[in-house]
Amino acid sequence: MRSRFLASLLLSFSAGIAVAQDAPAAMGPGGSEPRSGIWGEGRGTVGTVTAIAADHFTIRTELGETYTVHFSVNTRILKQAPGQGRGQRQAEGGDRTQPVSIKATDIQVGDAIAAGGEVDGAAKSIGAVMILLIDPERAKQMRAMEANYGKTWLMGRVTAINELRVTLEGGPDKAAHAFVADENTTFRKRREPITLADIQIGDRLHVEGAVKDGAFVATTVSVMGQPPNGERGPGNGPPPQQ
Repeated sequence: MRSRFLASLLLSFSAGIAVAQDAPAAMGPGGSEPRSGIWGEGRGTVGTVTAIAADHFTIRTELGETYTVHFSVNTRILKQAPGQGRGQRQAEGGDRTQPVSIKATDIQVGDAIAAGGEVDGAAKSIGAVMILLIDPERAKQMRAMEANYGKTWLMGRVTAINELRVTLEGGPDKAAHAFVADENTTFRKRREPITLADIQIGDRLHVEGAVKDGAFVATTVSVMGQPPNGERGPGNGPPPQQ
């Protein structure tokens, strides 16, 4: 689960904007819809390449599992550009460095890659919609970011709003995590300021903050965009305009 969540982070923060702009119709194997982030928590994996074939890579994850990453001519294969992956502030509308398209032959044994697509946990394989060649230092930073989930940041889909308390579903365990807002919390959608009243059930949020007296207190709340297929919670009106 940790490796899949890490892949989601790497794909979302390092290449999500470019993929969303350049390949809006990208689909998973069998026509499945892409999920949250790019393909959502758990719809990818990350590891070190141990073997290479004409149509797949073999990788070893940080948990010691061996996965086969299948790719085709329809798979986006990208490399992080220098200075990329500075987090959600960048992804929400700051200066962005686009990832660079590469060939499968540019990936070598020993490289670290993140693959997004349809994971078959039983077969330990993934049909890759996208493969991202990642810098080792960037992978280290993202692992540290994952370790701080629930301590300095949260990310997920809004499932409940109770006055100043907002509950999200997401993270490595796909469990419920809540944050509270106070007078110092700022809200935004892309670069536009919004308020807590603009947050609705079904929105996907990235939250920065800290744990105080047993509660996660948000300092910055960013709306990441509408859920897959424009789904919303009942009675919450149309999806927000981007």
